[in-house]
Amino acid sequence: MRITLPKPRSLAAQLFAMQAVLIAVLVVGYALFSYVSDRSQAEEAAGRQATAVALSIADSPSVREAIRTADPSATLQPYALAVVRDTDIDFVTIMDPRGIRWTHPDPGQIGLPFRGHTAAALAGHTFAETYTGTLGPSVRAVTPVLDGDRIVGLVSAGIRVDSISRLAQGQLTALLAAAAAALGLGAIGTYVINARLRRHTHGMNASELSHMHDYHQAALHAVREGLLMLDGQYRVALINDGGRELLGVGPKEDVVGRSVAELGLPAPLTGALLASRPRVDEVHLTADRVLVVNTSPVSGGERRGSVVTLRDVTELQSLTGELDSERGFTQALRSQAHEAANRLHTVVSLIELGRAEEAVDFATAELELAQALTDQVVAAVGEPVLAALLLGKTAQANERGVELLVTPDSRLDDGLLPDTLPARDLVTILGNLIDNAVDAALGGISPRVAVTALTDAGAELILRVSDTGPGVDPDHTEAVFQRGFTTKPSGPGGRGRGLGLALVRQAVNRHGGTLTVTSEEGSGARFEVRLPLRAATGNRAVANDAMAGSDTGGTA
Repeated sequence: MRITLPKPRSLAAQLFAMQAVLIAVLVVGYALFSYVSDRSQAEEAAGRQATAVALSIADSPSVREAIRTADPSATLQPYALAVVRDTDIDFVTIMDPRGIRWTHPDPGQIGLPFRGHTAAALAGHTFAETYTGTLGPSVRAVTPVLDGDRIVGLVSAGIRVDSISRLAQGQLTALLAAAAAALGLGAIGTYVINARLRRHTHGMNASELSHMHDYHQAALHAVREGLLMLDGQYRVALINDGGRELLGVGPKEDVVGRSVAELGLPAPLTGALLASRPRVDEVHLTADRVLVVNTSPVSGGERRGSVVTLRDVTELQSLTGELDSERGFTQALRSQAHEAANRLHTVVSLIELGRAEEAVDFATAELELAQALTDQVVAAVGEPVLAALLLGKTAQANERGVELLVTPDSRLDDGLLPDTLPARDLVTILGNLIDNAVDAALGGISPRVAVTALTDAGAELILRVSDTGPGVDPDHTEAVFQRGFTTKPSGPGGRGRGLGLALVRQAVNRHGGTLTVTSEEGSGARFEVRLPLRAATGNRAVANDAMAGSDTGGTA
């Protein structure tokens, strides 16, 4: 037999039950307090009323005259019954100083002793008390009847306690009715409020909410991608470990509650985070990373904030650049293979025609030309990675009809570059500058790109790339390094342009170097990079300042 345990009540239901019980306890407690208080006040009021009636009777001249007669009861009994009838008093007893009754609501009690205290009245004082007499418990007042200075009788007027209780019970009934109405209204209001709370908590109880919070925290810190949540005023509401790392925010730095504009991020990235419209797969550069940014507003009518995801594609971007270079090398090799096949056919044909000597001269000239190019590059640039890059880019440029030359003053021996200046960054810098120059030189009368690589007394690495293109507009000398800036048509889908030069600037800033561009009308552009070799370390502050005016850039 399977036993199904009842599901715990939701948090909203528990709150509703607690509030209903609390309201009920408060109302019942107030009702009981009011009943006791009203009864006490009713007894006090009854005592005052009885005292007033007793004093009125004791001060009546007709009462004193009746007492002087031989049969006071004959006059006083009808008078006392009339007073009881005309007032809210339950009984009026007039007696002699010994306490023998002259009047009583029950005629059979006339002539019998009064049940109660009279000593204070015989001493000339008026007092009130609660006493159980022949009519049951009552609140009574006793006062003397004076004839001059002599006490000639006593008057007692009283109200039965059950009459007082009935009055208090009537008030209690009205109070309970009002309390029940208040409880009903409170319950309805509580139900409405908690119905809204149930919608917000999706009917989950406290333990389920606690578990969800634990899962949320675990998932938040387990995700390697950056996650950033902003409220409606663009303040940081939440940030995970990945987001702190990608944005360069220290783990001990308290950024929750701060505006995005106060985080010291590059201006274009800050603008993307502050944008009201969603951003999809936008590429942005920080000092040392390439980030893909996605923003999505939190739904719910008015603006409640936005969720931002950050992906680090620095390595991917580098690999993409290497893949593009490899693809270019492959195309160049394919073209060279095709040209080599044509030359081989030429050599074979010359031999078949019996012109062996001319065939040897032709083949030798081709080999010497290829070897001369290799010797020139290797002699100028002994660093293997840059030499291989220059040979590959030369083949690519020749395939596109652009002559790529290594200038005679180039001199970069192997072993001069420190470990702090990785080859991948050099490929990024020089490769993108050459690609940009080749693109700029295309279409000219004599398309040519010149590359210079040398060291300045071992203190810094100098890379220069110049072209014979149209040059750079002086108004665009800073814009060419910004993300998305390009003078060429976009690739398929409008992407793939406007990133190369921005990556160059990022790598240069990361190593504390400088990047400049000079141009003269009709003589093309010259880009120069200077990287320190003795302290090639990242400089985040400089990089952030340099990136403040850029978004993510590309080839111009």
